[in-house]
Amino acid sequence: MIKIAVASDDGKVTGHFGHCENFMIFDTENNQIIKDVTIANPGHRPGFLPNFLNDMGVNVIISGGMGGGAIEIFDEKGIEVIVGASGEAKVAVTSYLQGTLKSTGSVCHEHQHHDECGN
Repeated sequence: MIKIAVASDDGKVTGHFGHCENFMIFDTENNQIIKDVTIANPGHRPGFLPNFLNDMGVNVIISGGMGGGAIEIFDEKGIEVIVGASGEAKVAVTSYLQGTLKSTGSVCHEHQHHDECGN
């Protein structure tokens, strides 16, 4: 089973990982979504969210943008990071499972690119 988390606002992929309203967690098997739950973002503190999602057993995180610090922690934990995604969270997960969703590698540098991150 692969557990995929999507940083989301109103069911859509959010522009900035740390400031999302919630995380939609999708349990998938054989490239199919078998279950999904939505959990509120427990709060943005440096280094907290990657560990929080790791503790939940997440294997993949999908977001619009994400800071370099968070990406480093996810990398350390062996969690795949997909950034540059947009649109409906469930569609993004389905695209990932089909192998068509690729990470753009776009890293948010807090205030420098605030328009891109959607803060």
